[in-house]
Amino acid sequence: MANPRLDNTPDNGDHESSSAPDNATPAGPGKDDWRSSYRDVMAIGEFRAVWLAHALSMIGSNLLNIATSILVFQVTGSALAAGVTLALTFLPPIISPLIAGLADLFPRRRVMVICDLARAAVIVLIGIPGMPIWAIWLLLFCSVLPSIPFAAARAAMMAEIIQGERYVASTAIIQLTSQIGMLAGLVAGGVIVAHVGPNITVMSTGILFVLSATVVLIGVKARPAPRGEKEERPGFAAMTRDGAKLVFGDPRLRTLALLAWLAGLYMIPYGLANPMAAEIGAGAAAAGFIMAGSSIGAFLGGFVLTRLVPPPTRMRLLGPLAVLTSVPLLLWLFDPPLWLMVTALALCGVAGSYQFVANAAFVLCVPKEGRGLAFGLVASGLQAAQGVGILIAGFFAEFFGTGVVIVSAGVLGVGFAVLLAIPWSRLSGETIARMDATERP
Repeated sequence: MANPRLDNTPDNGDHESSSAPDNATPAGPGKDDWRSSYRDVMAIGEFRAVWLAHALSMIGSNLLNIATSILVFQVTGSALAAGVTLALTFLPPIISPLIAGLADLFPRRRVMVICDLARAAVIVLIGIPGMPIWAIWLLLFCSVLPSIPFAAARAAMMAEIIQGERYVASTAIIQLTSQIGMLAGLVAGGVIVAHVGPNITVMSTGILFVLSATVVLIGVKARPAPRGEKEERPGFAAMTRDGAKLVFGDPRLRTLALLAWLAGLYMIPYGLANPMAAEIGAGAAAAGFIMAGSSIGAFLGGFVLTRLVPPPTRMRLLGPLAVLTSVPLLLWLFDPPLWLMVTALALCGVAGSYQFVANAAFVLCVPKEGRGLAFGLVASGLQAAQGVGILIAGFFAEFFGTGVVIVSAGVLGVGFAVLLAIPWSRLSGETIARMDATERP
């Protein structure tokens, strides 16, 4: 892969690179040793701190998601209410995409620490017994807000710590960790809730976010804000407008963003896990396995795609894999049993690991000064797409059942993916060439 910068300006022109391993060269690993990138990345102390903090946050987020959705479903018995609960974990970006720009206005380590501590404080309130459903929804919504600037700051900071093909490897490690964290959080959450109840489970997740903030504070070097203290800072509206122009004015970035947003369709079973489990007579543990199915596949697929497939090949596979991701959802035509549900969702995850590559390619193609905002804009759109998809799916599942809704999502997912795969077949080669052209000698 190529250097993150597209203007041939050195990436470390405004920061030290002492965190790079001793055997790193300024240009990053050569094209023939891309398989060593995982090892090289894990040798960087700052990355290990970011990685551990991310793992703690992911486990906490998914423990919170399943515990809160089970709490609401147990109280209401409504698929729509459970769907609203999970949708609220994705919807904050719809009304607050502006906060992603905080990662470009303030020191990124500070942004990450404050966001984790804010989430911990709100999460403890969610678990208070007797909390009305409307209050749970409001607090859950607020608990997700800090994750937007946190993710934007993390992605932008990683691009300062690591460059070139190592950045692709670092992104793959982060996303593989996301899948493990989701798997651990959902499966463990379903089991823990069954034994100690959802309220205690929810409140205990706040500890994980405090630990995450501590790891970042101790393990990551303080860096100044990308925009100097004396530099005039643009308004949020101007930043959002410029970010949208940056993303959607470039056909490569636009297509990568839309490929990411396809998750709004193929992640619908995640939001219907509780009513799906209820329809087959299963309980909270089964809902946890259903929600974790895609993570199992994404971990396996992501490892193979980023570890065994050469960089140019994996870039060209984005379109075909996007099409294949929604195909397993068509199995719901046959009312699958629990084991087949989990297997089908794991297959979705295997193909959906194209997101690992799309994510890294997107960040590498964005100029450094706009990385935080551009990444935050697309990440916000991704969460919003998933939230709206789950919300709509929960509504229709009340009337038609989960099977019809999931099959419909599969059909739409395949159709939209084909429309994006066609232009990507042309843009992939152009993107690879553009990135190769920025490789430092």
